Amino acid sequence: MPIEPKNSRFDLPDPLTAEGDVVAVGGDLAPGTILQAYRKGMFPMHLPDGHLGWWSPVERTVIPLNGLRITRSLRQSSRRYIVTVDRDFAGVIAGCVYPERDESWITSEFVEAYSELNRLGWAHSIEVWDSERELVGGLYGISIGGLFAGESMFHRTTDASKVALVHLVVVMNEGGGSLLDVQWQTPHLESLGAVVIGRETYLDHLERALTMPGPFAGSSTGATG
Repeated sequence: MPIEPKNSRFDLPDPLTAEGDVVAVGGDLAPGTILQAYRKGMFPMHLPDGHLGWWSPVERTVIPLNGLRITRSLRQSSRRYIVTVDRDFAGVIAGCVYPERDESWITSEFVEAYSELNRLGWAHSIEVWDSERELVGGLYGISIGGLFAGESMFHRTTDASKVALVHLVVVMNEGGGSLLDVQWQTPHLESLGAVVIGRETYLDHLERALTMPGPFAGSSTGATG
């Protein structure tokens, strides 16, 4: 079972009180604060001015677990790679930082925070390896009950991140997952079957998901954060 961290010293507001995507500003990235946010339908990301923001998009993007689009070429790629779960969380989050960019929203502070959540059993990774056992893609996110909140993915070879997503959907379908949250719509996600729903609808789905068993072994439900 995941280890429940100490309660946050901050009380994040209800997302339905916010007019835009940003619900609150400030706080910290302590495990209790982050888990409270996901349980309320938010996630952390720095604002352009550098302050820590807590986001709940008015138009939220999810991938229906029965609606992932898998092309013939993606099926072939899925057979070409080796896929593991929680084998190399550090390698996956490092791959998602994109060091070739001048800036990345995944700062060292975020790496430390989500790595701690991985140690506590809340953050999980899907790794994709080539035949030489080299890490070539993956994704990571937060699992609470039937929710998996995808944070980021990366690839170094063709279709590697898509293969990670395919495997995640398999894990969720087989293990009782119900809500795959991918935050904002992009052409890439749309091509894979992602759909946009309203914030209120998302929060309704989230409430149900938090009462369900988790897709990862021992994943806890939505206890107080």
